[in-house]
Amino acid sequence: MNSKLSRGFSRFSKEQLGVLRRLTTPRKIQDFLDYELDYNRETTGSCLSPLEVLKQRKAHCIEGAMLAAAVFLLHGRPALLLDLRADSTDDDHVIAPFRENGRWGAVAQSHFCGLRFREPIYASAAELARSYFEFYYGDHGKKTLREFSGPLDASKLKPEWLYSEKHVFFVSKKLDAIKHYKVLGKHQAKKLRLADALLFEAELVGAGKKPLTLRRARRYSEIKMPRKR
Repeated sequence: MNSKLSRGFSRFSKEQLGVLRRLTTPRKIQDFLDYELDYNRETTGSCLSPLEVLKQRKAHCIEGAMLAAAVFLLHGRPALLLDLRADSTDDDHVIAPFRENGRWGAVAQSHFCGLRFREPIYASAAELARSYFEFYYGDHGKKTLREFSGPLDASKLKPEWLYSEKHVFFVSKKLDAIKHYKVLGKHQAKKLRLADALLFEAELVGAGKKPLTLRRARRYSEIKMPRKR
């Protein structure tokens, strides 16, 4: 880690650094995003740095990805970000990819269940990005993922992305500007089936309870399993 990034982490309190140091694996980082943070619903006017995420205890997708990248950086791993670009009817999504044993996985924050964590089983970053396709849909079930970027090394960015009290929109602008690769063509897009109706109903309608997109995930120990029939 270079001296500028080291000075960036010096802006964190002892307690905040302690939180990050305890997140020693991608799975622990994902658990922190899922169980310890609220989802930041100010998605258009907000781009909180990792330090501000810890202070405010909330994050949307790029904010969660940057927090994960910061943790990876602190633990000596590559701090990568990858942009998933939707069509004009939907929002983009940002994930924090990582590699284990030569395979790619990802840590991610989303209020859609299928757009979060990926186990490191994918042969390439491209294969990892495409794994989000079936779960990437809008309000009417239309599958909307169209492009993905190559991984961006966040350690090469201005160190302010780690700690700034101001919104760090320069990160999202950098991600948007780098080369993207198509997931499918226009003719393929016209023939797509809508997303799985049961998944759509559970996430967006709620199936009789609060929609999953409005709920924080619970740990398995807190979930009451139904009786076997």
